[in-house]
Amino acid sequence: MQESMISKTLIWDGSVSLAVLDTTDLVRKTIRRHRLSPVAAAALGRTMSATAYLCSWLKEGKSSLSVTVKGDGVDGKICVAGDGDLNLRGFCEHPDADLPLRADGKLDVGSFTGRHGTLTVIRDDGDGIPFVGTSELVSGEIAEDFSAYFLTSEQRPTAVALGVKIGTQGDCIAAGGLFLQPLPGAGEEILSRIEREMSAFTQISSLIEEKGCEGVLRMLAPTERAETRPVRFRCHCSRERIGQLLLSLGREEALSILRDEGSISVYCHYCNTNYQFNEEETLALFDGTERP
Repeated sequence: MQESMISKTLIWDGSVSLAVLDTTDLVRKTIRRHRLSPVAAAALGRTMSATAYLCSWLKEGKSSLSVTVKGDGVDGKICVAGDGDLNLRGFCEHPDADLPLRADGKLDVGSFTGRHGTLTVIRDDGDGIPFVGTSELVSGEIAEDFSAYFLTSEQRPTAVALGVKIGTQGDCIAAGGLFLQPLPGAGEEILSRIEREMSAFTQISSLIEEKGCEGVLRMLAPTERAETRPVRFRCHCSRERIGQLLLSLGREEALSILRDEGSISVYCHYCNTNYQFNEEETLALFDGTERP
């Protein structure tokens, strides 16, 4: 399975930024981690694709970004985090929630997410002063909601297409997205052209399945050179990091939890991993740090 990727270039005499993502592998790994229902996979997968695009604008290194979609649907909340190196992880509040298909036979992502709520982006460029942007949900279908976010919170009109195709066995057949963002100075004719061109990408996951990331890119940029970067599922948690967290509690607090619970359990929602420490392991942590 080819790893997920994002390809970016400028088109139409440098007036528009084009980005195409193939996030099939990313969504497949997320489904396996969280045992997602088909509609949950579609909602979370679309959000992860859009978050990967946002992360592609970050500086590589210490910069990071998180997205929270909080609606009034059956799920409640979708959370995705990433960094400038395009390491992504995410979860939804109710991964096993399922819904009947819409009348047109498509997954009902809007009802899963909810049509009323907020989309919030927190971006940290590494300077310790995070940017927070929030916009109201438009449809809960994710693509329209991110388009509204770009317009209202960042004043950057952006056409967005997102899609996740789920097979009969619940696996991801194809996933990805396309973003067209006019650069400052682009005129009304460019905005009209973007609107016309986007009609060809309403089934973006099927195009990704058929043509791949490069093939979709060439539909709009037949000759331009593109920058391509890998996008990966990677969580920053580890047993060592959790151990440091336990040390920050202090010995007495840790021992109190052990007396009440018998062990200390720390759960990472982003990668669905549960770290457990028994009494012997917990005491070893503190004994190791308190030696002269």
